[in-house]
This record gives sequence, C-alpha cells and structure tokens, in this order.
Amino acid sequence: MMDILVFFLTGFGALFSILRIILGPSVADRAAALDTMNVIITGLIVFLAHVFESSLYLDIAIIYGVLAFLETVVFSRYLEVDPK
Repeated sequence: MMDILVFFLTGFGALFSILRIILGPSVADRAAALDTMNVIITGLIVFLAHVFESSLYLDIAIIYGVLAFLETVVFSRYLEVDPK
C-alpha cells in the first residue's frame, strides 16, 4: 500500500514539473523544472531498486544522476552565454 502512495506522489510531482517545463514563463524556470524532473526520476529509480530488491537499479540511478547533473551544467552554461 505504501508503494502505491509513493508512486502516486512521485507522479504528482512529475506532473507539476512537466507543467512548469511546458508553461514556464522564462527559460530559467524551464531549466529549474527540468532539473527537478531529473531528481524525481533518479529518486524513482532508487525506489524501484528498493521495490524489486535489485542493486542494478542503483547503478542505473547513479549513472542517470551524473548525466542529469552534466545536462544541467551544460544547459546553464548555454543560458549564461545566450539568454533569451
């Protein structure tokens, strides 16, 4: 029962993040929402590792977290050079 609640609340947070990505008034808001979405996805992968009792998902979460961080850095550098 608790698993369903966690998945529901995670999906609820992801929905609001997607709405901010689509409707964000500025590019900086969209970048922050994208970073939030990456954190939610990383947390979801870690929770799946707990549910399925598989450490392989933890490795995937670490790789995804590193790539998401690099995506945020590259996107922020792009906004720093060319703000719109």
